[in-house]
Parts: sequence; structure tokens; C-alpha cells
Amino acid sequence: MDSPSAPNPKPEQLRLAALGELGVLDTEAEREFDALARVTASIMGVPNAGISLVDADRQWFKASHGIEIGETPRDIAFCDQVVARGEALLIADTLESEEFAANPLVTGYPRLRFYAGAPLMLDSGECVGSLCALDTVPHPDFPIEKLDRLRDLATLASELLEARGRRLRGEIAAKIVSATPHAVMAANHRAEIVYWNTAAEKMFGLPAAKAIGRNVMTIIPKKFHHGHQERFEAAAEGGPTRLVGTFVELEARHADGTVFPVELSLAPWGSQDMGGFAAVIRDTTDQMKLRAERDRNKQFLDAVVSNLPSMLFVKDTDTRRYLLVNRKAEEVIGRSAESMKGKSDAELFPGAGQTFEHNDLKVITQGGSSQTEAEFERDDATRVHIRTTRVLIDGPDRPNQYLLGLSEDITSMRKTEAARWRLANYDTLTGLLNRGSMLAQIERLIEAEHRFAILNIDLDRFKSVNDQFGHVTGDEVLKVVGARLADLSDENTQIARIGGDEFVCLMTGERLRERAARCAEKIIGGLRQPIKTRGITAHLGASIGVVLYPDDGRCVESLRQNSDLAMYRAKNEAKGEPCFFDDEMDAAERDRRTLERDLRTAIEEGRIDIAYQPIVCVATGEITSVEALARWSEPDRGAIPPDIFIALAEDCGLIDELGEQILRRACIDGLAWPEKLKVAVNLSPRQFYSGMLTDTVLRVVEETGFPAHRLQFEITENLVIQNAAEAFSQLEELKSHGIGISIDDFGIGYSSLSYFQSFSFNKVKIDKSFVSELDHSKAAKAIVQAVVGLATQLSMSVVAEGVETPLQRQMLEDLGCSHLQGYLISRPVSASVINAMVISEAALLPA
Repeated sequence: MDSPSAPNPKPEQLRLAALGELGVLDTEAEREFDALARVTASIMGVPNAGISLVDADRQWFKASHGIEIGETPRDIAFCDQVVARGEALLIADTLESEEFAANPLVTGYPRLRFYAGAPLMLDSGECVGSLCALDTVPHPDFPIEKLDRLRDLATLASELLEARGRRLRGEIAAKIVSATPHAVMAANHRAEIVYWNTAAEKMFGLPAAKAIGRNVMTIIPKKFHHGHQERFEAAAEGGPTRLVGTFVELEARHADGTVFPVELSLAPWGSQDMGGFAAVIRDTTDQMKLRAERDRNKQFLDAVVSNLPSMLFVKDTDTRRYLLVNRKAEEVIGRSAESMKGKSDAELFPGAGQTFEHNDLKVITQGGSSQTEAEFERDDATRVHIRTTRVLIDGPDRPNQYLLGLSEDITSMRKTEAARWRLANYDTLTGLLNRGSMLAQIERLIEAEHRFAILNIDLDRFKSVNDQFGHVTGDEVLKVVGARLADLSDENTQIARIGGDEFVCLMTGERLRERAARCAEKIIGGLRQPIKTRGITAHLGASIGVVLYPDDGRCVESLRQNSDLAMYRAKNEAKGEPCFFDDEMDAAERDRRTLERDLRTAIEEGRIDIAYQPIVCVATGEITSVEALARWSEPDRGAIPPDIFIALAEDCGLIDELGEQILRRACIDGLAWPEKLKVAVNLSPRQFYSGMLTDTVLRVVEETGFPAHRLQFEITENLVIQNAAEAFSQLEELKSHGIGISIDDFGIGYSSLSYFQSFSFNKVKIDKSFVSELDHSKAAKAIVQAVVGLATQLSMSVVAEGVETPLQRQMLEDLGCSHLQGYLISRPVSASVINAMVISEAALLPA
């Protein structure tokens, strides 16, 4: 007899699984199986019989009669051959069988000589063992009919095994059903409850004794009776319904009438004739509450995420594609969330995508969190600055599954910072560098010891343009000037506006002196060209002082001072040419500082003297007034010209103190003179700047007791030109207190006649330049004649200054001048001399 081939692995797995589901291996002896073994031995007429189950590597006897061994290795088991063949096996004499003669069970204990076995076939078609008859003697004449009986007995053994398995599973199921927290019920074909577990009693508040026999509609709310009745009946009849095989959410009714949510699943049981359906019911009240809470939380979180004022996104760390984008991100990026989901930064932002992905990868590979800033361009060409914090988040599938990004739109902040930076570094009017930025640049160059040149530029006649046409027009002119300077400078030159009409060019590179001279000449020529703006034409000029580092100074302050000196020298002397700083200027500046110190001391010590020059009436020859003239001398310098120290006082801020001192001295001296004698004091244009002139004058008049109607102030046309509105306002207030106002040096200004319309002067003084040319200039004579005529019409006195010859006196008298002043009458003299002149009452005009 040939040996069967090795079993197919897949069917063998199914066979072993079927054997395992029986739950019979290695169990205790059971009466019905032992009885079947005895009956088999008796019917087969042999002393030994057994129910053999073949496991993966052994055969095990569930029951045996006359067999003393409990199990054998599978590879020597005769029953394994029955399993392999799936049919009965008969061996009348084992020693005569080539296949089994050498089997250890033949050659050794128990020295089998006879074997008959029938397969144990389950309903599933799997063979799990055999029912065998054994003997130690051969049975050469074994009847074939007995083999058929053996097959019948094997079928009975198979049924016993399956019944046992079903019983075991039923017991297990009963224990599970009894112990499960879920309600389990069963109903028959009439939908009457036939089983009701303990959990069902608790869930529905209905004892099993009362539940069994009732219709399942007992646990269904009345509003669902009609629909569910049909479904339960269909399930009971084994028909199709969605309630079978899956859990469905329904509502159930408690014995007290309350309704609660459940999940229910049906399964048919029994046969068509006797059976129905079983149901597993789960109370989902807590689950529904949890779900509702979860839904509320999700809605809340969705609302939070959606309405976050910051941009939020989530990406998959493997693909780095967007999974979530909130509403703020849509606004900032300018795209919908749907258009971004599933895409990468490289796909969405071709320009900046690589940077974004690099920032993502850094966090993904290194862990932790990071904050970065980036800029990208939206589809509408708007550029957006964002600051993003990235962090990794664990997901359900793996650690660090997600990359969370929280971004804020800092575009406005960056624009504000840029605007502040520009405001801090650039002039808002011209767009050029401002003073602070230029000084910082100079400091850096000095620190690095780089050679450079500074061109200090001051506009000529700009104040006249500002006063004449207004500040708005003046600003427009400055814009044009800034643009011209930029056009006239080379690429190694930076330009700054450091004051109202002051500009600086900072030049670096080679051949600084040569390039600075050439650049300065171009600027002077360029700014000399007319500037047309806002319907006017402005004519300016430029005075430029040049310093070189380190030749002309090694710090910012010395370079600034020296460039100012060079610029002032250019303004006062060069006239249209740039001026480079040199040692002579430095010496002059040191002398000026010494003179300023001496002047300050002289004022503090009251050493400024006053000389008075008489003004006489042409008609009477008598002195009608005197002009107070400041005088100053130092032992080592001698007399300092008034035009020098007065200008110095104006420049260094001493003019208010000096002016008050001269006024107070003149008032005190004037008290000694007759009531009819008036005292004239000159006012500097700078005395009007503080706004305190009127208060100072009235205070001095009150403190000295000098009558205000005896006081006169002389102003120059330049004062009015520089600030007409402010000057006239203060002069009107002084005049309202009885103080006389004269216009001095008349005729040498720009718009002399127009001022007579704006202010009612008491007296006009004709400048000595016209008087000196009177005897040989028809023009001078005509001007004097016109001024006299105009003054007469306006009821003003006319004083001719600088009268030095009898001929000039006579011509002025003939032209109608009412008063004369000059060396012909008297040089400036002390107060005591004036006192003597007044006392003598002598006429000062010779006959």
C-alpha cells in the first residue's frame, strides 16, 4: 500500500482550526465517549478500540478501551493515515504490510497486528481523527461488513464531538451573556421575548420573569412601534433588515416610561420552524453625552481655530502637505483652504516655497520648536511679512505625525518699523539723509580711519523766498534743491539735509580735494539756475565750505566747526566760489571765540559805553533828539567797531542782554535832559525773535521812570524783510504806548516803499549813501526829493544821516529835509557833553 503524499498546508491549517474549535483536546474522560469506545470494541470483535484525534504533531485518545497509552507521535500513528486519506483504513495483518510492518507500534509495544479505522468527519468537511479498532493478533478473515459498521460508529463519534463543541460554546456564550454589561434578549418568530439576561433587567428596569413572554415592542417607544414592528418581524422570519449583523442607533423605553439612546444588533437563531432573533443592546446614554460633549468641544475648537487672530496650519510631516488651514490663513495668504489642502509650499508659493519647506524640515529633523520670519507675494501682488512658530505634534499613527504652524501677519509692524527707520534716518521733505544719519555715517568713517571730504552747503537768499512766498512754496523749493544736489553728485557721495536750508555732501574715495572742488563748483552753478515751482521763480545761490578728514579735524565736532568757518568765509568773501578750510580760518575762529568771551564779560560787568549823536531841527537849529550808539573798547584791542561786536552779540545769543543794557543806560541818561529831548535807540532784528521785546521795553521804562513818549526806536529795513508780520505786530504794541518808531538806513533795502502801507512810521532816516552822493548824483537827489515828498504826505519827519559838508546841508534844506544828523553837526559824544549842549542852548547848525 502506497504512502499518501504530505497534506496540503492550507487545508491542514483549516483542519487544525476546526479541531481547536471543538475544545476537546486534553480534556477529562467523558462517559458517552468511553461508552462508544467499548461498543466499538465489542462490535468489531477486538479487545481494543479508541477515539483518536490527530493534532499537529501527535495523536491523542479522547476515549479508549483496552488501550493503555494516551497519545503517540503523529508520524507513527495509524490514524494519521486515515486523516490523510479521509476514508476508512483496514490492515488485516500489519506484518504483511510493507507500509506498516516496520512501524514502532508493530515492532514494539503494543505490537499491533490488526488495525481498522474510520475517519471522524465534521459537518464542515474536516477530518479531525479516527474511530479505530486494534488487536495484537491478525484478522485475515475480517468481514467487510464490520468496516461499514465502523464507519457508522465513526459518524456517531463525530456527532458527539460536534454536539460537545456546541454545548461548550453554548456554556461559554451563556456565561458571557450572563456577565456582559450589555442587554441580551431573544425572541421567537412571534417577536415574543424568550430570553432576558441580567443586564437587560438593569437596563430596562424589568425583571426577566415579567419580560419573558412579552412582545419586544415593550422596550420600543410607542412613536416607533409601527416601523420597528415590521423590522423585528422580518428579523424573526429570517428576512432582510438593516438591524441584522450591525449595530444601529435607536431609542429604547425604560419600564418607567423614560426614553434613552441605545445601539442594537440582531442575529437570527434556531431554525425556520423553531427560532427567531437575538438582540444585543447597548445603553449609549453616557456615550451620547460624551459624543455630544466631544462635538461641542470640537465645535468650540473649530470655532477657536477658525477665528484665531493668527494664521494656523497643520501639515503631514512625511509629505509636508497642508492638512488644515484656518480662516485667518486664508485672509493672509489670499487663497481658500480647499485650494491649499493636499498641496506643498513649493506648489503653492514658487518664489518662497523652498524657504518655507527648509524651515519645516529643520523642525522635523531636529525636533523642538522654532520661530522664523519670511516674506511672500500674494496672488494680488501684495507682499506679506509673517512670523511663524512651528512645533511637532504626535498623531494617532505615529509620534511627530503633524507639524503645527502658528503665524502672525507682521506686515503692518514691519512697514511701521521701516517708516520709523526711514523717519529716523531720512529727511521727510527731501528724501535725503537727515542730520543724525549723516553724523552716524561720519562717525563710522572716522572709526574706520577712512579719508573723506565734507561739503557744507548753505543756501543764499532762501529766507527771502520763504518769507516772500510762504513756507509751503519754500518746502517745494527745498525739494528741488535736494533733487539737484543728488543729480550733481557722483556715486561716492552721500547727501543730507541737516537744517532748514543747510545741506551736507559726504564724499569718499580717491582724489578728494580735486573731486570736492569740482563737485562744489557744479553745485554752485546748478543752484544758481532759477527754480520754478508753484507758479513762482526762485533765484538762489549756494555758499560751500569744504573740510577734509583727517587734515582739517579728527572728530565730528572739529570738522563741523571748521566746515562752518569755511562756509561763512565763502558766504562773506568768496561770493560764488567754494572755500576750503585752512589755518588762517582757524586762527580767525580762535580770535572770534576770544572776542566773544571778552564781550560776554564786558556785558556782565557793564563796560559797554554809550555815545550820543545829536539830531537837529533844520528850522530852529536846536537838538530835538539824540541817537544812542553802543561803544566798546578793550585795553589790549582798543576800540572794537560796533558792526563787529553787535553782529557777534547777535550770533552768540547776547543781543537781548546787550540791548536791554543799552536801553536802560539811555533811559537813565535821558532823565537828566529836558523833557523835549527824545532818545533814539537802535533795535537789532534778533531782539524780535524771542517775543519778549515789548515786555522788556515796558519793564525798563517803568523801572527807570523814563517817559515812553520821549523814547524812539530805530529799525532797519532788513528787520522788516526778515519777518514782516511779527515785526509789525510788536512795533504796533510799542507804538500804542507812545513810543516813536523810525525806519533807519532807508532806501537800501528790497521793498522800502511797500512798508509805508503796512506801518505808520513816525520818522524816516535817509541813508548816508544817498547824502554823500547828493552833490554829484542826480539819482541820489531825485531819491531824496521823492522820500521827502512821500514823508510829508504821510506826516513823517525826515532825517538825513551822514551830513558832513555845508553844501550837503544846504541841498537837504532846499529839498525839504526837516532834520539833520552827521559830523557837520556833531560827532557821537558822551552823555555829559550832550548835557552841556542842552544847557548852553546853542544852535548846532551854523548860520
